[in-house]
Amino acid sequence: MILPIVAYGNAVLREKGKLINKDYPKLKELIDNMFETMYNSSGVGLASNQIGLAIRLFVIDANPYLEDDPNCKDFKKVFINAEILESSGEAVRFSEGCLSFPKIREEITRKSDIKIKYFDENFVEHVENYEGVISRIIQHEYDHIEGKLMVDYLSSLKKRILKRKLENIIQGKVDVDYKIKFNK
Repeated sequence: MILPIVAYGNAVLREKGKLINKDYPKLKELIDNMFETMYNSSGVGLASNQIGLAIRLFVIDANPYLEDDPNCKDFKKVFINAEILESSGEAVRFSEGCLSFPKIREEITRKSDIKIKYFDENFVEHVENYEGVISRIIQHEYDHIEGKLMVDYLSSLKKRILKRKLENIIQGKVDVDYKIKFNK
């Protein structure tokens, strides 16, 4: 089932996600719905906060970035109760978008490498290292479950420049081709 994506301005996007366990109600169905919602909106990642649930869950399918990074081939994963243990490497700028910020792309600087601990959809624990585009996608979605948004990385000048666009999103004055829940 395709779920509405929560637009910028909704308080749930600022909430830190709560830990869940394998008995979380209808978890498999929720994960399937999140992937379906993400694909329907042409995203590469989707965090639970973006569908109105402040829990520590996000999904990723990095295949659309295969041209930029061969490691993205068949990279489709579920991250539950994720914790970034370490971020390292060089600081890299990259144009990021976010389904909760329709029609906005901004240059965001992030460390190139991460070490992350998480559970998969079967509650098997993993500790893995990622770099490049995959690291960036994970960091973006991880920020969501921490209540952090891409605008938090922008300078005050850039935020002032984007102010009207951000207000339009809050007021639902932006056209999107996916199911979205504005705060009007």
